[in-house]
Amino acid sequence: MIGLSMKHLRYFESLARHRHFGRAAEDCSISQPALSVQIKELEELIGAPLVERGRRQIHLTGLGEVFADRAGAILRSVDELADLARSTQGPLSGRLRIGVIPTVAPYLLPDIMKAITARYPLVDARPREAITQKLIEDLVDGKLDVAIVALPISEASLEEVPLFEEEFVLVRPIEDADKPVPSADMLKQMRLLLLEEGHCFREQALSFCNIPSAPPRDLMEGSSLSTLVQMVGAGIGVTLIPHMAIDIEAHRANVSVSHLADPKPTRTIGIVWRHSTPLAAQFGQIIEIIRGLGMEKQNCRTTRIGT
Repeated sequence: MIGLSMKHLRYFESLARHRHFGRAAEDCSISQPALSVQIKELEELIGAPLVERGRRQIHLTGLGEVFADRAGAILRSVDELADLARSTQGPLSGRLRIGVIPTVAPYLLPDIMKAITARYPLVDARPREAITQKLIEDLVDGKLDVAIVALPISEASLEEVPLFEEEFVLVRPIEDADKPVPSADMLKQMRLLLLEEGHCFREQALSFCNIPSAPPRDLMEGSSLSTLVQMVGAGIGVTLIPHMAIDIEAHRANVSVSHLADPKPTRTIGIVWRHSTPLAAQFGQIIEIIRGLGMEKQNCRTTRIGT
């Protein structure tokens, strides 16, 4: 089609993703009027409307939905061609979009970024924190190169590589420090603080305590591990956190931290990427970095943890 450009496709893909001209324009680093002109030009080249424009939101036409899928596939293929060229240039370099789940990002991501920058100064690392479902969607859609998540993911188009095992620990009010550590069955009878729905760590905690995925309403929720630990410090209940969070979270609140009895609850932290990416061979270089940092976190012991 004469006149159709990659710029048209990228602008329309962003609009289809955000379903909002303002947010799409910001994503594309152009003004909203300029984006509107480009989309109108694309529709003229196609010869049919792609977008239904409303006062507050937009909808894609039937053709627009199909066009968005095809445009996304083309853009992913073009990005992979660029990655193919990078993969032949020796050490890891260029843009590296890394997704990380919220129960890992605050505790491991700063060290990962520092180590990657030191070892591979030509890498432009771009981290993004989001829940697992969003990271997997962005990975499949080509908006991320790799993601650090809790395994398994079981997505056919993705490669999964385990990095390290991590133990969950129990956080209680400081006055409970000398009490016996409760079993999983006992935790079911206590006021357990959980992350809100969408976090994989929530489901893992529920599974350990043998609580249904739709737990009783008296279980309390928070948006972050920091919130949960602060609530425990205020005497509201107890919670579970990953071992790597101890040094940061346990020192911010008046709480005690204890290991649970065997079999201890654990999770497998791993890295995932698309089977189709040409950079797969080079990802081994960052696997080594992340695995080493993760194991180092697991081997650390804090003075505030009990048995």
